[in-house]
Amino acid sequence: MSAVPIARLSDRALDVAEHLDAVDDATAGATTSFVGRVRDHDPDASTAVVALEYSSHPDAERTLRAIAERAVAGTPARAAVSHRIGRLAVGDAAVVIAVSSPHRAEAFEVCRTIIEAIKTDLPVWKRQVEADGTTAWKGIGG
Repeated sequence: MSAVPIARLSDRALDVAEHLDAVDDATAGATTSFVGRVRDHDPDASTAVVALEYSSHPDAERTLRAIAERAVAGTPARAAVSHRIGRLAVGDAAVVIAVSSPHRAEAFEVCRTIIEAIKTDLPVWKRQVEADGTTAWKGIGG
């Protein structure tokens, strides 16, 4: 059984239940999850946010797997993680992470390690689209 059964980029809606099922394990006393969604506002936006457009480097999926594998290394945890690419509407899930472990502290720690590394190390970029048509690249450089 792989410690990282899912690590992928997808242009389709992400399924939280699929990620939770992928890390289901009889030895796990804890399962944590994180869902990052597109929100309708940004402090720097002059109008409402209506979409995010994600693009990625060709090596991004391999990088995502490496991030998850580093996070679970040396622990009994299992992790499943996906990141969307393409155009996402407000409310759409951009990132889904599920982590199981015998104990909650490890599950929370691995989950947080994965999302923090995604924010700094994953070569995926987002362009924010506002209601008035204004666009802005966000998160370049971490």
